Amino acid sequence: MNSYLKEIADQCGITKTLTFQIARHTFATTVTLSNNVAMETVSKMLGHKDLKTTQHYAKVLDAKVGKDMSELEEKLAINKVNLSQAKP
Repeated sequence: MNSYLKEIADQCGITKTLTFQIARHTFATTVTLSNNVAMETVSKMLGHKDLKTTQHYAKVLDAKVGKDMSELEEKLAINKVNLSQAKP
């Protein structure tokens, strides 16, 4: 499997060493989690029985944390406005 990944990397001009392990990490973080796929779904896709195993692969990216916090801030601001407009 790793030799096929090396061939693909060579054809794509990727100079970093590519391995099956690195591909799983990339899939878990960059492809799924940073696109809002639930950790439980990623776990199932990777064939893990224990969510802790997936958490090892799926390092949460700093950008994802920032994006999630921005979305939470927006939701809280909307709720605050809705509450202030509500009349008893």
